[in-house]
Amino acid sequence: MDQSPDTARIDKWLWFARFFKSRSLAQSVVEAGEVRLNGMTVVKPAQAIRPGDELIFPTGKRWRRVRVAAVADRRGPAPEAQALYRELDPPAEPD
Repeated sequence: MDQSPDTARIDKWLWFARFFKSRSLAQSVVEAGEVRLNGMTVVKPAQAIRPGDELIFPTGKRWRRVRVAAVADRRGPAPEAQALYRELDPPAEPD
């Protein structure tokens, strides 16, 4: 699947942004249907995302809600990773 310069695979982006320690762990979370992209459940790790998209996903015991600010072509240091997203208010805890 060819990606344009302003898009990225969701599994790679989650790994590049340092939400998961490995790309395979990011893939597993996506394939388990635990990631939402703009309100829709995603199950394909190759799903393209772009700046402006909103993601909701679990990390450990908490849920994260972030807006994609940029895509990257590598997994860089933490400050570089933090520039890839903007933290939003966490979603309400499930009942």
